[in-house]
Amino acid sequence: MHPATLPVDELLAAVEESHTRRSGPGGQHRNKTQTAVVLRHRPTGVAAEASERRSQAENRRVALWRLRLALALEHRTPARPAPSALWRSRTRAARLVIAADHADYPALVAEGLDQLEAHGWRMTAAAAALGVTASQLAALFRRQAGAWTTLNRQRLAAGLTPLR
Repeated sequence: MHPATLPVDELLAAVEESHTRRSGPGGQHRNKTQTAVVLRHRPTGVAAEASERRSQAENRRVALWRLRLALALEHRTPARPAPSALWRSRTRAARLVIAADHADYPALVAEGLDQLEAHGWRMTAAAAALGVTASQLAALFRRQAGAWTTLNRQRLAAGLTPLR
């Protein structure tokens, strides 16, 4: 199971959390308290942080989402033989329905990248394995700049042309 797909409590059990101060807007409260949250996934070493909010709880929520996305982009696992239940629940008539800020987005990106790696970074083959069109799979990555960059970097490394 990809770490980006784990339930929150299971993911947090594998995370080292630290707090620090960061400068910037937010006034005295932000500059004098440790509201910045840094999360590091112990098994992979992947880390993410958030410091733009005045509340440590809000920064933890944002850092957790960023950690899930970083795990999805940086850590590969073997592709599943069939789309996951989550993937199928977000697919309607070969269309993938998800917003880039939705909690499920990192898990879908991870599954898409795992399938792409298994199919030599070829969009058509990976999309067919996932039950969507190649354009729908590409649209999943276009929703977030980091995901799009990661996809094209991997395609270049595999000797394929980047997508536009």
